[in-house]
Amino acid sequence: MSKKVPFARKETEYCPECGDELVIRNGAHGPFYACSSYPSCHYLRPLKAPGDGHVVKELDGQMCPKCGFTLVLRQGCYGMFIGCSHYPACEHTELIDKPDDTSINCPQCQQGKLLQRKSRFGKTFYACSRYPECQFVVNNKPALGECLFCHYPLLIEKRTSQGVKLFCASKLCNKRQLNETEKENE
Repeated sequence: MSKKVPFARKETEYCPECGDELVIRNGAHGPFYACSSYPSCHYLRPLKAPGDGHVVKELDGQMCPKCGFTLVLRQGCYGMFIGCSHYPACEHTELIDKPDDTSINCPQCQQGKLLQRKSRFGKTFYACSRYPECQFVVNNKPALGECLFCHYPLLIEKRTSQGVKLFCASKLCNKRQLNETEKENE
């Protein structure tokens, strides 16, 4: 039993290497074009054009600062971004959600600031702005303050079942900090 392709091909394409007909195959990463004389010819081509991102919406009234064409909202392999409609001639892009600047000094080098970053998997973390020289990183949101127990100069916010609580950012200490009402009760 042969599987039917859910879309129709309008015209037959031919292999640029050997001249035989190209057929649509399905692989682990989705459908692709392959040469019909497979064992002797290994030509492959993706079904979709890679890299430029799918245009979601045209942003009327917003012009590209480089070339003056209209900006568009695109869906790329790393998420949504704003780009020029005249791509690839103009490669202007903008981030939609710019990272937060915490204005908290790095406790390790004392020179850089902690910036919000995103990992390749989409998780948020906070790292020093002087990255290659200083490799300080915390996974939770940093907060100004000093640890009551070890006097480390940075605290982090963690969500618990009782709400957001402050903890020491030092991996050696990592103790929960007491808030004002808990200090008075002791």
